[in-house]
Formats: sequence, structure tokens, C-alpha cells
Amino acid sequence: MDIIRLNNMIFYAHHGYYKAERELGQKFEVDVELECDFSKAVQTDQLEDALNYRQVYEKVSRIFNSYKFTLLETLAERIAQGILELFPVLSIRIRVRKPQVSMNGFLDNVEVEIFRSRKP
Repeated sequence: MDIIRLNNMIFYAHHGYYKAERELGQKFEVDVELECDFSKAVQTDQLEDALNYRQVYEKVSRIFNSYKFTLLETLAERIAQGILELFPVLSIRIRVRKPQVSMNGFLDNVEVEIFRSRKP
């Protein structure tokens, strides 16, 4: 099968467990990996026969900016379900990263990854 990846999309949003996260907002990073079939698009070389990744990006952006989620897991799930509802993909892998996590130590980021596929 064929894969399209949208890597390291960056959004500023107000998701999080803590009140300050929801009020002040913070940066999030998102990767979307879509398994689909390129065969028709390859033959016709026409955008209407391909998966329009600009529209995928716009869908992810709308989800990020339209809701406030407490958990990264819920955010990732909503992105996956939104894309599966609108686009002819066979499976999807979503990674959501929060790069600035308040801890009593140091780390690059916290990342949640989910994988969903269409039911046969």
C-alpha cells in the first residue's frame, strides 16, 4: 500500500489538563501518516484522483482550533476519526507531541501515538 506523511505540523492551541495550559495555550506538533491507494492518481496525474493533503492539513487545523481537549489521547483520536470520515484512507497513524511539558526534570517532549484502520 502507499503512504502519505504530513510531518511536524505545528499548532498553537489551548489543550491540556492544567488550567494554565488551557488559558495560556502552547505549541503542539503533529504527524499524520495515511495509508491509501495511489494507483488511480499515478495513472491520471490528476489531483482529483489523489488524496489532497492540503485538505487533510486543513481538517487537522480545524480540530486543533475548534475544541479544547484535556488529553493528548483524545485529541489524537478526534483527528484520526475526522480524517477517516472525510478521506478514502485505509489506515491512519497520528502522533501528537507537546514539546514544552512542565516536569521536575528535562525531556524533549511527550508524544502520544495512535493507529486506526477501516473496518473490513
